[in-house]
Parts: sequence; C-alpha cells; structure tokens
Amino acid sequence: MSILSDLASGFGIALTWQALSICFSGVLLGTFVGALPGIGALAAISLCLPLTYYMEPVHGLILLSGIFYGAQYGASTSSILLNIPGTPSAAATCLDGNPMARSGRAGQALFIVTLSSFFGGSVAILILVAFAPPLAKFALSFGAPEYFAVMLLGLIAASTASLGSAVKGLAMVVLGLIFGVVGTDVTSGTYRLALGFVQLTDGISLVAMAMGLFGIAEVLASLTRPEVKMPTDSKVFSLRHLLPTREEAVRAVKPAVRGSLIGSWIGALPGTGPAIAAFLAYAIEKRVSRTPERFGTGAVEGIAAPEAANNASVQAAFIPTLCIGIPGDAVMAFMLGAMILHGVVPGPQLIHEQPDLFWGLVASFWVGNILLVVLTLPLIGVWVKVLAIPRQILYPTIIFLICVGVYSVNSSVFDVFIAIVFGLLGYMMSVLKYPAAPVLLGYILGPLVEENFRRALFISNGDFTTFVSSPVSAGFLLMSVLALVVPPILNIRRKRLLNDRQLNVSPLESD
Repeated sequence: MSILSDLASGFGIALTWQALSICFSGVLLGTFVGALPGIGALAAISLCLPLTYYMEPVHGLILLSGIFYGAQYGASTSSILLNIPGTPSAAATCLDGNPMARSGRAGQALFIVTLSSFFGGSVAILILVAFAPPLAKFALSFGAPEYFAVMLLGLIAASTASLGSAVKGLAMVVLGLIFGVVGTDVTSGTYRLALGFVQLTDGISLVAMAMGLFGIAEVLASLTRPEVKMPTDSKVFSLRHLLPTREEAVRAVKPAVRGSLIGSWIGALPGTGPAIAAFLAYAIEKRVSRTPERFGTGAVEGIAAPEAANNASVQAAFIPTLCIGIPGDAVMAFMLGAMILHGVVPGPQLIHEQPDLFWGLVASFWVGNILLVVLTLPLIGVWVKVLAIPRQILYPTIIFLICVGVYSVNSSVFDVFIAIVFGLLGYMMSVLKYPAAPVLLGYILGPLVEENFRRALFISNGDFTTFVSSPVSAGFLLMSVLALVVPPILNIRRKRLLNDRQLNVSPLESD
C-alpha cells in the first residue's frame, strides 16, 4: 500500500495547474521537435534548460522529461510521411510506416503508432513504479568501488552496444572523458586543461556543449541534405480516415505487447537506448511472424512493435538514472546533469530524501502520455503543415534561440563561442560517422567515475583489490570486460563464416 499512497501523492503534485501546464508545454514542444527531421530531443532539452532555472526542480524535470518522450511520439510523423526519422529510434518505423503512407494508409499508420506508443509507455511506467523502490534499496549498499564499476560499465556499454562502430564509440567516450577533466581538480585545487582561459576553471558548460553537439551540428548537417517537399492534403489526416480496420487493430496488439516488454528491458539497461530497443523489437517481430515477407511493404506489426519498444525504453531509462544515478543514453546523461544543476542528487537516496520530487515526476509521465494521445491525433494535420516550413526560416531561428539560451545561463559570450566550436566539432563528427552521444556520456560520467575511483583507493590505502573484493563490483567489472571482448570476437567469427561461405560457393560458380 505504500507504493499506492506514494503514487497518489505524486498525482497530487502532477495534477496541480502549474505541473499540468508545464507538462503540456513540454509534450507539445517535444512533439513539434520530434516531427521536424534533424533537430532532435536533446537539442530542444538543452535549449529549454535555462528556463528551468526559474522553476521548482520537480517542475523543471517535468518539462525536460515531457520534451524527451514527446519527441519520441512526434518522430513517427516524419518517419511515416517523409521516410525521414525525426530521431534515430524512429528509423525502424520508416521500414513499414512509409510504405503504408504511400499506399494511402498514412492516417491508419499514425493512429496505430500513437496507441502503441501510449501502451508501451504505460507498461514501462508500471515497471518503474514496481521496481524502482527495491532497486534503490539494493543500491543503498553500494560503496565507491561498486559505483565506479557500474559507471564504468555504463560508459563501455554506451560505446559498444550503440549502433555503429564500437571503436569509434570508445574513442568518443575517451574524448568526452578528456572534456570532463577540464576545470579545477576538486582534491588538489589545481587547474586542468584550462588552456589559460579563466572561463574554463569551472569546467565546460554542459548547456553549451549539448547545444553545440546536438543543436548547431544537427542544423548544419540538415542543411547539407536535400529538402523534401511535403504533401499537405489535410483530408487524408482527418479523424474519419485515422481509424484502422478491425483486422489491423487485432494484428497490432501482440506486437505492441512484445515491443513494450522488450523496450522496458532494454531501456532499464545502462548504455542502450531507444534505437536499439526499436530495431530489436522489429527484428524479433519479423522473426516470429508467419509471413515475414510482408515486412517492408506496410505491415502493421512493423510499426506497432518498434514504436511500443521505443517509448517503453524511454520511460524505463529513468529507472537506472533516478535509482542508481547511471544514465542509459545521452539524453538521460543530460537529465542527470540537469538534476545536479538543480541541486538534486540522483541515486538510491532520492526516493527517501525527496519522495515528492520522485513520485511527482513518475506521475507526470502518465499525465504526459495521456496528453500526448489527446494532442497527437487531432493535431496530425497541424504537424503535416509544420513539416512544410521552409528551412531558410526554421534553421536560422533555431540557431538564434540556441545562442540566446547559451548566453542566458551564465551571461557569458564565451559560452556562445564554446557552443559554436562544439557545433563545428559535432558536424565534422557526423560527416566522419563518429557518434556524438558517447561524448556527452563521457563528459558527465567521467568526473563521477574519477571521484569514486580515487575515493575507493583512498579508503583502501591504495589497494586495487578493493574493486574485486565485493561481488557486486567484481560482477560489474566482469561485464565491462565482456562488453569489450565479446563484440570483436563475434565480428571476427561473422567474417570467418562469410569467407567460408564464399569459398564454398566459388567452386560451384566456376563449374
């Protein structure tokens, strides 16, 4: 009954007019940003972070969280209509969503995506409510060695489990660790990598880095892509044309359930994220289907499963972030940084020391998901028209707002130049196919990893065996080693199998 009473008190906070208006603004802005290809949730969150300085911590986190999961809802709009994913995780929706749109069933696709997303988010919230308190109690036994081990696992898993090259991911984590070193050493008080700039003695601004890497860089990258003209026939997206057939609705139920469970599991693991959950759900759904040849041609299962997994993983990602203080992806890392800026210390003590903030935030997730269903369906026609905004108007406006947002944090022009530098760096990384998310993870987790590493050695008088003396820390360190060793071995084995198949086929072809 304690969980129910805590959740009831959370709804008492989430249903106040201030929290409702802030949650509404967050999900509305998130849906808008998600529908625009090339912007991204992280850019919008970093842009709105300065606004939260004038809010209560719980209200600020409700706003940023609403933008996050609202963007996951909105990303499916451009995926289905334009075949351009608004977020990386929405790329799986393109595979069957766009074929449905080309066959004249765009409205039905958007309707199924909206309900699947709501179902996936609701399942993950239930898991968050059920497992967050016991996980927090378990994490109370963590010391410095355990925190070091689990944070190290998060860094390694974020680089090796993400989409793309694991080597490039690790390189970007190391780059983020270097950026995290900049500033004043807490122990000795000496300046590290400040390069003679007084403005860097307190470290690199989190807002400037995030806005540069994920805001300015995305705008620059979007300008190099060809512009897609969007058809704006609003009749296709009227409420009468949104309802799917009974057969389509029945076929979407089981995939949505499986996708929700997969997304909740993937989202709760550090270093994964919604993109992996969406593609894994799509692959499993195609594997269990009796007619896998329909996938890629407009199968309802191909959009219900990844969208449910996508939104479930977003909500489940708050489990390790709030209960242990380990972010699962770049957005969660930024949320962790935002909490620290507001004086909130995420971790096992959060539920006990600030129950109003924790349960109010959890209750707002449900409120926000309901608001998204209410908003998304009637406003589909509006989002279609938003997609037609010319880039020469939209992108300069975004750049201007980014510069204003960065300047407003510390009233520092230097931070604006830092954002521009990171914007150029992020653009070069996108051209060279280097992921930007591990940089932010390394920047935020790096100082925490260093602090717990040095604390553990200080307590143990320099004895390195302290990191394997505890079964928990030893287990996490073993998983870190496996995360580094197993993927290269699997790649080598895969290449050998391909070479063997080619050698076996070539004699037959020569005959």
